[in-house]
Amino acid sequence: MQHDINITGKDEGQAPLTCVVDIDTSAAPPTEQFDLYRSWNANLGDVTLLREKFSAFSARQQVWQLGSLALMSLDYRGTGYRRRWTNKKDPVFDHWILSVPLTVSDNGDLTTPGQLHWHCLAAPYEAEGEDDGALALLLPRDFAFSQPFDLAIRPEMAAMIVDYLQLLHRSLPNRMDRDAEHVAVATTTLLAACLAPSRDHIVEAEGPINGVIMARAKKLISAQLARRDLSPEKLCRDLNISRSRLYRIFEASGGISNYIRRQRLLRTRDILSDDKDTRSISLIAEEWGFMDPSTYSRTFRREFGMTPKEARETGWLRTNEAPRLSAAHFAGGPPWSSLLASGDTANRS
Repeated sequence: MQHDINITGKDEGQAPLTCVVDIDTSAAPPTEQFDLYRSWNANLGDVTLLREKFSAFSARQQVWQLGSLALMSLDYRGTGYRRRWTNKKDPVFDHWILSVPLTVSDNGDLTTPGQLHWHCLAAPYEAEGEDDGALALLLPRDFAFSQPFDLAIRPEMAAMIVDYLQLLHRSLPNRMDRDAEHVAVATTTLLAACLAPSRDHIVEAEGPINGVIMARAKKLISAQLARRDLSPEKLCRDLNISRSRLYRIFEASGGISNYIRRQRLLRTRDILSDDKDTRSISLIAEEWGFMDPSTYSRTFRREFGMTPKEARETGWLRTNEAPRLSAAHFAGGPPWSSLLASGDTANRS
């Protein structure tokens, strides 16, 4: 897959996509931090504490404008509050909001999603939660596929939207300003397919749907990478998709088998560059499914330009800079979908 590696984009008049809002409570005295947080979205609704205030309320809110859509990220991990959200009785806005509560995962990231909430700001709505943050997508009320205030969403479609919103949020640091409209179109086509399923809507949303499937596949692969029974067939069963679709989604990555093999090579590369791990190269290779040392050495050299022994002796120069991704990838299909999963181990080379 080709990436646009022009980071600044100054020569072509390009600029990174930046937050239109990026605020936090750190400037306020601790006892006033919750009130400051509460004021941020006072024109949308009211937040009430259901327990006595703590001594501080550390929170951050970011908002990205994506055409007529807006994606909002809230992070208030560690506050320990139970809160109630209530829509305003006399609403100023009548937008739809899709929100996903988030909690801190075992690795400390704010990535574990809760149940999708879907409501209109113009209708009565109240919800309680004790999460660590949230993602919320705001959409204009006049979307063609959003008719009643109590729009029902099938569970599997809700799960698709939740996964997509997380992928979209993770991809934004790699977006350019010119990408915003493309992202908005991709997002609305996916929502149309999930909220008002039809053959035409699903066909139009093939790109973003494949993006979610690819991310789910990569998550499964990462969790099962050391298992000997990890195979395309097993992934198809776990993802409930056809073999042809799985191969089509990973075509831009050189195929699903090639992707799995490269992830295993990356794991061995990282272990070899760790001077605290003194196991033999053959034992490390075998742990990750490479049973023949000669084949492993040739495959490793073909992938990284050095032998496993050289990688262990010299270490590995890592780069922390993610590639910039061009708007062309939002045209649909696997190249677009792989962008949403940017930042995973597939891009570490």
